[in-house]
Amino acid sequence: MSIDNTTIQDQDDNNTNTNKQLRKISHPPALRIIPPLNFCPVEKQLYRSGQPSIINQSFLNELNLKTIIWLASEEPSDDFLEYCNYNDINIEFIGMINEFEYDQQRLQNPWDSLTDSTIRKALQIIVQKKNYPILISCGMGRHRTGTVIGCLRRLQGWNLASVSEEYRRFTGARGGRILVELLIEGFDINSVEIDLEKAPDWLKVD
Repeated sequence: MSIDNTTIQDQDDNNTNTNKQLRKISHPPALRIIPPLNFCPVEKQLYRSGQPSIINQSFLNELNLKTIIWLASEEPSDDFLEYCNYNDINIEFIGMINEFEYDQQRLQNPWDSLTDSTIRKALQIIVQKKNYPILISCGMGRHRTGTVIGCLRRLQGWNLASVSEEYRRFTGARGGRILVELLIEGFDINSVEIDLEKAPDWLKVD
């Protein structure tokens, strides 16, 4: 029985191509690193964003977060809570309030749940380097987060024009809220207690 050498060669070529295809398929897909909505570095190891979702977890892993300051009045998603628990990340629930507090605060601050007291609590965490790296977050990463960042900038000695410009950069087409800017302007920065020996290196105050 004669065997056609051409047929054997064709079979070898097909096997080679199949093996190449298998090798290509065997490679895992590239890891997608996607930052959360409105993510931005604020200072060294200090970040801001909207609420992270599952697709942002690989990105968060790169930050090695120790603390997340949660400013929204509602609880974060279960996926986010599970991620923080699994990675031993401490969540500080600064903006969440009970029904009585909500009724009281609406009279003083109808646009949001943040008050001088909650802003001060957030800043007291930020001015202690033992809490770093830190992510400051709320639902969209705009107004509540922008309020705390604005007060931090005042603490750093920024002028109000620069503070407002940074705040409005994250508010999108809807624009900023004048009451937010008034709250930032009126916040008593001297009420924040700072121990410079325990503060992050970038924080310089008079």
